[in-house]
Amino acid sequence: MRNLLNSPFPSLAVSRDALHEALTSLDWPPALISDAQLAMVELIVNSWRHANTPAPVVVILLRGNTLRVGVSDRSSALPEQRPFDPYSESGRGLRLVEGLTHRWGVDPRKLGKTTWFELDGVA
Repeated sequence: MRNLLNSPFPSLAVSRDALHEALTSLDWPPALISDAQLAMVELIVNSWRHANTPAPVVVILLRGNTLRVGVSDRSSALPEQRPFDPYSESGRGLRLVEGLTHRWGVDPRKLGKTTWFELDGVA
C-alpha cells in the first residue's frame, strides 16, 4: 500500500490537481483520471453541503492497481441515495459516484465518517 497524499485540502482545485498529478505520474489513462476527479469532487461537495464540514480530510491511496479515495467529515449522518427525480436540481451525487467508480461505501468513525470510493486501474 502506498499513501499518495494524506492531508486536508484548502480548496477543491488543490485536491483535484493533487489527484491528477498523482495518477498522471503513475500513467493512469486520462479517462480514469477524470472519473476519479469527478467522484472525489462529489464526495467533497457532499461533505460541505450535507455534513457542514468546511475542510474535509481527503486521503488518496493506491493499493496495487486500485485507487481508493476517502473523504472524512465530522457528521455521523450516513449518506443516502435519493430516489431519482428528473426534475430535482440536486440529489444525483452518489449515483454519479456509483456510476464512475467500481465500489463506494461509508465507514463510520469515532467522530464522523469516511465516505470512500475505489477505482481499478488498467493492469
